[in-house]
Amino acid sequence: MKFRSYGSDPKRIALIHGGPGAPGEMGPVARYLSDYFSIIEPFQTGLSVQDQVEELAEILRSSAEFPVILVGYSWGAWLSGMVAGRYPELVYHLILISAGPLEERYATVWENRMQRLTPDEREKVHDLIVQIQNPICPGKDQILETFGRLMHKADTFCPIQKNKEENDTFSSDPEIFSRVWAEAAKMRQTGELLSCFQQISCPVTAIHGDYDPHPVQGIIEPLSRNLSRFTSIIIPNCGHCPWEEAGASDTFFSLLHGEISGIFPSLVSIAR
Repeated sequence: MKFRSYGSDPKRIALIHGGPGAPGEMGPVARYLSDYFSIIEPFQTGLSVQDQVEELAEILRSSAEFPVILVGYSWGAWLSGMVAGRYPELVYHLILISAGPLEERYATVWENRMQRLTPDEREKVHDLIVQIQNPICPGKDQILETFGRLMHKADTFCPIQKNKEENDTFSSDPEIFSRVWAEAAKMRQTGELLSCFQQISCPVTAIHGDYDPHPVQGIIEPLSRNLSRFTSIIIPNCGHCPWEEAGASDTFFSLLHGEISGIFPSLVSIAR
């Protein structure tokens, strides 16, 4: 499955998941917005940055009415920026949610996460990483799940309590993550990632939580310096995943709905 679709055609809004390799995580956002707009939620399967850029561009060409409002979360924000820079005809407005820092000097995410864990939890994370790196590691799925719970704790200010069955994400793909992330991280180190964003010609809006371990200045400073049409919105008491925050999710959804409504007023309608 290459994407999920919400509402009738034409679809002018695309929600891009993070990871890399975490399809379906934008499901709660898509369902909320689908009460007002028609949505496409692409899933990325490419094993390189280039493959994912071309894959997303092709889905937009074949399944949406472009130019679209492209809404990218976490890794999906980077991917969306690369698509907007390379294929300006496809993107009318770019919205970055919880994007990672674009320059290496701001890449303090891991340190920020570790500071939020107890000494025992930090030791547990270290042990889990050693196990994950073992190519013949038994019970790897369970180990990855435990690792993910610890990272989620570090990423979140005050999480909404939800049942396991409420999780929209399909099985994450460790191979996609390891291969694409290694390449993307190197792009940041060399400056190639920021160069991709410097090619963007459409307006860009960044939405970011003030508790996100991904430092917001790593987005605001480079983009303010390089883009003429850039705005940022910072949500108080909000971590990396705004729609999973007990005290910030309503604010996030209201802001995102208002931003889209202001971009394409003619799209405001009941989509279902």
